[in-house]
Amino acid sequence: MRKKISFFQSVHFKIAMVFVLLLLISVEIIGAIFIRELEKNTLTTFKETMNVQVESLASNLSTELIAGDEEGDAVLKRTVNEFSKRDVYEVRVVDDKGIVRASSDANNQNIIGKKNDIAALNDFTEKRQEQKDSETKQRVYINVQQIRSPAGDAVIGGVYVKSDIESKYGEINNTTLLFFSASVIAMTISLAVALLVARTITKPIGEMQHQARRIAQGDYSGELEVHGQDELGQLAQTFNELSERVEEAQETLEAERHRLDSVLSHMTDGVVATDRRGKVIIINEKALLLLEKKHETSVGRSILDLLDIEEDYTLRELLEGKNEQLLTINHEGEEDETIIKADFAMIRRESGFISGLVCVLHDVTEQEKNERERREFVSNVSHELRTPLTSMRSYLEALSDGAWEDPEIAPRFINVSLVETDRMIRMINDLLNLSRMDSQRSPLQKELLNLNELVNFVLDRFEMMINKENQNYTIKREFTRRVIWVEADQDRLMQVLDNIMNNALKYSPDGGEITCTLLETHNNVILSVSDQGMGIPKKDVKRIFDRFFRVDKARSRAMGGSGLGLAISKEVINDHGGTIWAESEEGKGSTFYLSLPYEPIEEDDWE
Repeated sequence: MRKKISFFQSVHFKIAMVFVLLLLISVEIIGAIFIRELEKNTLTTFKETMNVQVESLASNLSTELIAGDEEGDAVLKRTVNEFSKRDVYEVRVVDDKGIVRASSDANNQNIIGKKNDIAALNDFTEKRQEQKDSETKQRVYINVQQIRSPAGDAVIGGVYVKSDIESKYGEINNTTLLFFSASVIAMTISLAVALLVARTITKPIGEMQHQARRIAQGDYSGELEVHGQDELGQLAQTFNELSERVEEAQETLEAERHRLDSVLSHMTDGVVATDRRGKVIIINEKALLLLEKKHETSVGRSILDLLDIEEDYTLRELLEGKNEQLLTINHEGEEDETIIKADFAMIRRESGFISGLVCVLHDVTEQEKNERERREFVSNVSHELRTPLTSMRSYLEALSDGAWEDPEIAPRFINVSLVETDRMIRMINDLLNLSRMDSQRSPLQKELLNLNELVNFVLDRFEMMINKENQNYTIKREFTRRVIWVEADQDRLMQVLDNIMNNALKYSPDGGEITCTLLETHNNVILSVSDQGMGIPKKDVKRIFDRFFRVDKARSRAMGGSGLGLAISKEVINDHGGTIWAESEEGKGSTFYLSLPYEPIEEDDWE
């Protein structure tokens, strides 16, 4: 919450105080100079005037002082009394013998004719000084002047004048008081005027502050009133234009942000952005899903910790050129893992300053799996083809070395070579079939088939083969009584059934029972083949449909398997829109399931 500003803290008051203080300082400086000059000029003028007057007085008294008679004394008295009327406290005249001849002090006339008691006057030394009167305690100006003979060649006496200089100081004080009173009145009026002027300045500023606060809160509807055409008026007009621009920029920014959020939310790749310290500031849903993290625990966290690579890399190493990293995410409670490719790129400003890091996460589990399977596939093909070729080469070398002449060994060696050749041909045919299926160059030739009859036909063929070879296997049939018609490629479906039945016979013990079950659900028909063989380890059940995968490779090769039969079966069933899977328990046997799309056909549909 914004703290309320008191009047004495406001700009309004500060502007007024600045005006008043400037005026006060100016007045004080001007007043100090004025008073000082006034005092100096007043006192100097007073003293100079008194000095001139006293000198004139001394010159006028010389004749009467030389006369020494009663008439001369009367003239001295009258002259002294007339002179003392002009800001003069006392005038005293002394002859050359030190006798007081005249005094203007009416209260001290008894000193006339007596010896002078003013020391400064006895030696007739000219003296001009300002001092404080011992009785009145006020400042007086003392002026002692020699009285010379009319010829000017001898000192015949002296005159003592004590004038009132305190009144001049009073006049100066009165002027100073008047000046400061006027200053106080002027400052009071100036303060009121300054407050009014400041109000005209601060009111638009206050309105701008209020509008700025509304803009900060996202409200752009207000508009400032333009009070004039001065700078503040132009500022208010500019502020209104700025408000419109900010609103437009904010709307554009919001639109871009929503667009960015939408893009990030719908991206198939994860995106993580950090600040320049490596702290996560943006992370989209795909990245959270890939990393199995939550948004509230990811934002603000170091990207090194988020990706669990802090032990392998530093932030500087990522910034300096670590452009790609593969991450492995282990799922809790699951054997599968997710492989993520992390691409790093720096976020640079136009100035070149690195302001952060962006990381794009892409799930490459399937690509890595395919690449691994491709490498394994190439390795397995090479190995599977090399084994019969090596065997054939050995027998052919033996025949070349002379074994062909032996009537017993030569036919056996040739027969083995033919068997290995057939084995390679079957393997290559299987590979060609898989290749055609992968490239979709072998489309299905679907037709409406009676699945009951097709399965019975295949099982009858295997029973004949068992009887022919005197093998002790039992084939048990558990079919639904309903006739099941499906659209399928007969040859391909028979190929799948042959593969599964061959595996069941190969891995079932002598005397074992093979159970074939055919049933229907609402949308699917399910065929299962169960044996009582050695079973498949739980960890290998999911991989038995991979190409060239064998649970027991040595035993599978001994039984003539290439590792491609179940892979081909899976591709065929997938092409039919169905699924194939297996369930097994070691030592108890395995069950293979085929599920095909099924739509029941009533007899009326044939009419």
